[in-house]
Amino acid sequence: MTIKNNAILAINGGDKTINNNLGKYVWPIINSNIDKKVLQQLHTSISIYDRSGIFKEFEESFASYHQRKYAVLCSSGTLALHSVYVAAELKTGDEVICPAYTFFATVTPLLFTGAKPILCDCDDNGNIDANKIEKLITPKTKAVMVTHMWGFPASMDKIVSICKNKKLFLFEDCSHAHGARYNNQVVGSFGDIAAWSIQGPKNITGGEGGILVTNNEDFYYKTLLLGHYNKRCKQEIPKTHKFSKYSTTGMGLKYRAHPLAVTIANELFKNIDITLKIRQKYYSQIIKQLKNVSGLSTPKISDKISISGYALIFQYHSEELGGLTREKFVEALHEEGLIEIDIPNSTSPLNLLPLFQKPADIFPQYAKSFGYNSGDFPNAEKYFNQAIKMPLWSRKSDVKVVNLYIKGIKKVINNYKSLL
Repeated sequence: MTIKNNAILAINGGDKTINNNLGKYVWPIINSNIDKKVLQQLHTSISIYDRSGIFKEFEESFASYHQRKYAVLCSSGTLALHSVYVAAELKTGDEVICPAYTFFATVTPLLFTGAKPILCDCDDNGNIDANKIEKLITPKTKAVMVTHMWGFPASMDKIVSICKNKKLFLFEDCSHAHGARYNNQVVGSFGDIAAWSIQGPKNITGGEGGILVTNNEDFYYKTLLLGHYNKRCKQEIPKTHKFSKYSTTGMGLKYRAHPLAVTIANELFKNIDITLKIRQKYYSQIIKQLKNVSGLSTPKISDKISISGYALIFQYHSEELGGLTREKFVEALHEEGLIEIDIPNSTSPLNLLPLFQKPADIFPQYAKSFGYNSGDFPNAEKYFNQAIKMPLWSRKSDVKVVNLYIKGIKKVINNYKSLL
């Protein structure tokens, strides 16, 4: 019997599933229209000090899409999140319930307010477990922070109900979830204030940047004072408001975004629903093809959920593949040319990070305040230790590479014994 070379794993000398750079994920797609708009902005202004021009255009569009009154651009999603915490006037002694599994920048800005992060374990999809929030509420609790992990909306109906009944602020970190919906309501419109990153490979990106939205007038003015002093504060904060006298200096920090970055983000945002439709199609296709494949489990999608397509997270089960390690599995996929398959290490349970185990070493105000340990959040640690990530492509013409990724994953799994 002759074995075809394309049935042999590339790691064992066979042909690759994907050759050359076809397996590379490229985002954003910089087209001629974006080139044109960036050049126009370059020759108009590379610094905007108030709410005008491309800042005004993007903020108005973004606020309208999320049915919010106000939007504020920042130079990063991290600073947009810092603005969220400052807007709510959090202070030492306050507590905020936060996801145990998230990118650390969801919570690290909170440490600059003196408030204490109370971490909550995750559910099967990596989001904060709505069923565990209420047990963590104390008289010191001021807010709940939700991250829609990997673009998969959290269980917002129950979380909204808890915050309403307990009179808590609800914050949303939507950095992965541009355009995602829960019960047909766009994420970022459930809480008191929400923030997004527009950095790197996010659905809406300018390379670097962030934005927040809110309906709360005082929150809006406070975010302006924090990082948008002088012209914008004078333009936006009424002279009769208690904050008006601080307009010149604000709080002394500068969080302004770069107009060229916002120009790119604005053009991508115009097509967000088209991008989402394509990514959601690929998401469904991949899940359908790999749903019953040994060694992998796919996200649990309900009719309430409409994902953003930022990434697709599999849970890897080595015991179903004879103990084949996750690292060896991913190595074999890379050898097949599936170079974008990744183990997401920097996004991890926060209790595994030194900053959340011994915060007082660099934040002295947290001496004897909190310190988490390995093992504190078993669901988050299990999810993290089993996670494998792949991006979702954004063009109809990407159907070929999506099919090849599916083929390559199946090939490695079907031949896993040769890797042991």
